[in-house]
Amino acid sequence: MKISWIVLTLCLAVSIGVLNRRPSLTLASSSSAPQSSVPQTSSQTPAPTGRTGTAQSNANHRLADSAEAKFKYLAQNGAKSSPDPRPTVFSEEEINDYLASGSVEIPQGVKKVRLQGQSGKVTAFLTVDFDQIRENQHSSNPLMGFFTGTHDVTVETDAAGAAGDGKVHVRTVSLDGTEIPRMALQYFAEKYLTPKYPNVGLDSQFKLPNRIDTATVGYHKLSVGQK
Repeated sequence: MKISWIVLTLCLAVSIGVLNRRPSLTLASSSSAPQSSVPQTSSQTPAPTGRTGTAQSNANHRLADSAEAKFKYLAQNGAKSSPDPRPTVFSEEEINDYLASGSVEIPQGVKKVRLQGQSGKVTAFLTVDFDQIRENQHSSNPLMGFFTGTHDVTVETDAAGAAGDGKVHVRTVSLDGTEIPRMALQYFAEKYLTPKYPNVGLDSQFKLPNRIDTATVGYHKLSVGQK
């Protein structure tokens, strides 16, 4: 069963999105996940089999290994006729280490990404090369003047999952501390993002996989419930 990534507007990788765009995970590869308990910490979970890299790189990303084991657990639990409803909790540190570990393909043009969760809100801090995103695509629209060169980008969103659906609403986007007009954001998303990532925009809705019923952003954590 695949848990794939959702890539969100303006190259945003929101923590709920982590559930919706991951490499393939089969039940065979998830056999080391706990059968009757939800993994909570890296000390309680085995080293993942689905992530490649040297022993040294694994040692450098212990929190990413913990996140990997939890993803495998979600795949295994979701394959049951009656999944264990107890929540699986990802810490903010696990998600960020997972993003930094090279386990997932970050969208073209995104050089760095760090996520911060607060009660239903996710803020993404990114370094983005907009010239790479717009490579071989040109526009005479003056609104595109915002989106050239490499910038530090801050994206503030509302994010939640309920009844098997994930929803993300982009509230604001700032480049180097300057908020971008929403009209410019909408044009950029429609021209450069939606053609690559269908159904992605300033308001995105997507089905959650593996019988995930809820995904709740808390204070520096993400709680996932299956049903």
